[in-house]
Amino acid sequence: MSSSLSPAQILGQPFTLPNGAVVKNRLAKSAMSEALGTTDNHVTEGLANLYRRWADGGIGLLITGNVMIDRRALGEPNNVALEDESDLELLKQWAAAGTRNGTQLWMQINHPGKQVPKGLNVESVAPSAIPFGKEIAAFFATPRELTEAEILDIIARFGRTAAIAQKAGFSGVQIHGAHGYLVSQFLSGHHNQRTDQWGGNAENRRRFVLEVFKAIRAATSPDFPVGIKLNSADFQKGGFTEEESLDVIRALSEAGIDLIEISGGTYEAPAMAGVKEVPVKDSTRRREAYFLEFAEKARQAVKTPLMVTGGFRTAEGMSEAITSGAVDFVGIARSLAIEPEVPNRLLSGQQPRYQVKPIKTGIKPIDKMALMEVAWYSRQLRRMANGCEPKPNESGLVSFLIGMTENGWNTFKTRRLRA
Repeated sequence: MSSSLSPAQILGQPFTLPNGAVVKNRLAKSAMSEALGTTDNHVTEGLANLYRRWADGGIGLLITGNVMIDRRALGEPNNVALEDESDLELLKQWAAAGTRNGTQLWMQINHPGKQVPKGLNVESVAPSAIPFGKEIAAFFATPRELTEAEILDIIARFGRTAAIAQKAGFSGVQIHGAHGYLVSQFLSGHHNQRTDQWGGNAENRRRFVLEVFKAIRAATSPDFPVGIKLNSADFQKGGFTEEESLDVIRALSEAGIDLIEISGGTYEAPAMAGVKEVPVKDSTRRREAYFLEFAEKARQAVKTPLMVTGGFRTAEGMSEAITSGAVDFVGIARSLAIEPEVPNRLLSGQQPRYQVKPIKTGIKPIDKMALMEVAWYSRQLRRMANGCEPKPNESGLVSFLIGMTENGWNTFKTRRLRA
């Protein structure tokens, strides 16, 4: 790409994925939790309202928040769960809104595994019955180990959900393989201590994600993009390492994945939110992105398109990451929750009106948890879904107190439905 181009021109360049799908520019919205489903986890019109706002804001690729593949396995209250075609008409409305102006809209599909707030589901499951660390164990129950039959059922569910997404008009899907959810748990030697074909060594631990990709690919057409969000590492002792992540990236690339988004961390070590310091060189930190150094290693390993999310603040930093060859797409998320038109500003040579800043309550144990920021940003998304403007300066403490009250009530309602 010519270095004579301005940052705005670099970000405005289209990109053709290996399967021929074209993304109109290099800006991609990374997934954020919307929590805009009904109490019984169906699609709402608010999702179409929100994604219409973003599609009109100039972004090239929109990736939705968690859509769960199993209504029994929610990650939080008011997740959308997609097991069948009962919501097809509302899904079509959501897809039509999010694909306005030539925008690509990919559904992120997920299973939470054991990363489930205590009391939300009847039970939680995981590759192995390993509890969370003592710092957050009070919030999450110890999971039950999955059986072989259950693992195969979950793999099939990923394929089924992807097929429904394509039928509804979504442009593609993204497997959530990061941030401590089930796919990430299978990859981690800390969370996966099985001794069968699904664990015991790194090759067996990555079998699950490869089978999930295979099931999705078999259930959708060849020109339907399938991507993945993957941890560079989970920053836990005995967990998923950079070397293992590079091996997974090579395996997925060989299998034909269309786009790999690089992130990192879990709820126990939330590097993805900037809460836990990510171990990078000063030169990388100056280039803004949290995971750019790892992306450079991935680029040396594969030719598959890469995306990095986390830490970008300026058009100059974003365009530098692209011209360096390390990434093909720049992921932005939190800035879109407070300024949905920021892509149009960046593409016209303007800087964002608002800078993303840490959300704090003043309560140290709470401020260390990634869930705090998730709750604050979810409130901004809900405002836009209801036709209101976001509040970039809303108090973290006020948001937390309101969010905890709403979350507790919604958890109670969800459990009551299943009683």
